[in-house]
Amino acid sequence: MTVTETSKTGYEPIDPSVREQYAKDGFYVIKNALDEESRAKYEEAVDKVYAEESDADRLRPDKSIHVMGYFDRNPLFLDLLTWPTTFPYIWGTMGWNIYTHHNHIDVNPPKDEPPFWNWHQDGYRQNSDIDMEPRPMFMTKICFALTDLSIPGHGQTKVIPGSHLNNTLAGRPEKEGDPIIEPEGSTEVLLSPGDAFIFDRRLWHSRSMNKSDVTRKLMFIGYTYRWIRPLDENVADQDSDWFKGLTPLQQQLLGYGPDNASFWGIKQSGWIDDGIPLRSELKERGLLDRQVPFLR
Repeated sequence: MTVTETSKTGYEPIDPSVREQYAKDGFYVIKNALDEESRAKYEEAVDKVYAEESDADRLRPDKSIHVMGYFDRNPLFLDLLTWPTTFPYIWGTMGWNIYTHHNHIDVNPPKDEPPFWNWHQDGYRQNSDIDMEPRPMFMTKICFALTDLSIPGHGQTKVIPGSHLNNTLAGRPEKEGDPIIEPEGSTEVLLSPGDAFIFDRRLWHSRSMNKSDVTRKLMFIGYTYRWIRPLDENVADQDSDWFKGLTPLQQQLLGYGPDNASFWGIKQSGWIDDGIPLRSELKERGLLDRQVPFLR
C-alpha cells in the first residue's frame, strides 16, 4: 500500500491502517515524498557532497560513498528532519520522544559485481546485546530516493516483509566460495525518483547490485528514542589528568570511546572493533562465544 500526499504541514495524523501495515511488514512506501523541484535540489546537494569526498580522496575503491552524519554539509539537509510529507510517518509510528542519531548519504555508481550476501538488521550491538524474541524496534529509518529505482537492477534495497520479528536469518554463507542463495520472501523496494520509504531497523534488508547505467543516490535518516544516551549529568571529566591515568578498561566503563562508532561495538568502517578494552580482554582469555549473542 502506498500513498500520495502534497501540501502537508508535517503534523497530519497517519491512517491507523498505515501503522498496522508498518507493524506487520516492517516497512512502508511513501509515494512522491519529494516534489520534483525539491528532489532536483537535493540531488544537486548530494552531488556536491560526492565531489567533496572525491576531492578529499575519500571515495571507496568502487567509487561509491557512504557518508554518515551529513546534516552539516548543506543547510538544505536540515529540512528533511521534519519534511511535511514524511514526518507524520516518523512521529506517527514512534511518538514524540525522539531524535535522529544516525544518518547517511549513499551514492553507488553502476558496478558489474558478482552476487553477494549483505543481509543485515540495523543497530549493530543492539542485535547482540539484547537477548529477547523479537528484539525492540528502537529505530525507524527513512530512505529518500533521488534517482530512479523503479526498475529492478538499479541497486534497490531488498527486504523480507515481516522479517523484523525474526532475530535470525538463515542462509548466510559459512565460508568463502559457498553459493549465494537468496532468502525466501526477498523483494526489491521499487521507488520512483522522489519516493521514500520508512523501515523498522530490525527488518532484514540488503543493497542489491546496481547493474544499470544510472548512479544510485539515496539519503537516509534514522530516528531513535532520546533516552538512548547517558542519564547522569555528573560524568567523569575525560580531559582530566585523573581520567587519563585510569586503565583502558576503567576508561571504557566510565564512558570513554575514541568515537561514536566505538559505542556500537564497531570501527568507523563498520567492522567489529577488537580494540575495545573489555572485548580485547575477553578475547585474550578465550571467553568470547559465538553461541551467546552478547558474547560474540
